[in-house]
Amino acid sequence: MSPLSSGLLGDLDPTSDRAVFRQIADQLREAIDRGRFREGEKLPSEAELVDHYGVSRMTVRNSFSILQGEGLVHAEHGKGVFVRPRPPVRRLASDRFARRHREQGKAAFIVEADTVGSHPQVDSLEVKEEKASQDISTRLGSVRRVLARRRRYLLDGRPVEFATSYLPLDIARGTQIAEPNPGPGGIYARLEELGHRLDHFEEEIRARMPSPDEVRTLRLAAGVPVIHLIRTAFDTEKRPVEVCDTVMAADAYVLAYQLPAT
Repeated sequence: MSPLSSGLLGDLDPTSDRAVFRQIADQLREAIDRGRFREGEKLPSEAELVDHYGVSRMTVRNSFSILQGEGLVHAEHGKGVFVRPRPPVRRLASDRFARRHREQGKAAFIVEADTVGSHPQVDSLEVKEEKASQDISTRLGSVRRVLARRRRYLLDGRPVEFATSYLPLDIARGTQIAEPNPGPGGIYARLEELGHRLDHFEEEIRARMPSPDEVRTLRLAAGVPVIHLIRTAFDTEKRPVEVCDTVMAADAYVLAYQLPAT
């Protein structure tokens, strides 16, 4: 075997009962974790790995497939296999809905985009009245119909999440919330102007693999999961005034929380 430059990878263990392609994937994964291959950097080519390990191209491709399935790398046709970037956005739950941002005319997504120096966009916007699902009805206090606001969010042209906000019609109908552009500060600023001063939010979060529609909508690479977050906003009268159902590309976000010690 001819070693790769700088001793980036080791040798195979012929005594191991672990399949060769898995051993190669293990070594590449460790090299990525240790920073030997950095974000956006190209991994050794198939030919280099075939030469280094003395294996077939199919064995190397199987190793790459494992790493792609784990969301660690992505392949670019005709160019090679590259280390995927780490999540660019750090979403601090205790700050993103702070009233000071709304008073400055900034919705939460704009605040997050500003933090990482990215250009935020919203597209695929749909606003309509519809019958509430059983789950949404229960979360909003047994309402029958809601105003639904569906939108997709992009950072620097890349889709990173899509969300649907559901609001009781007796609050939202005939207001700026029902308009495509709800104005500075977003729908939470409008809710407070309507007398529904926000008191707290409750969030439920789970990670899962995406549906085919979600893969297309978020343009997800193979192996990338999604974060499914459902948030309910309550006003100071303890009334639920909005439920937001959000699906996020897991490789785009780090979710950060501050928890009280008592």
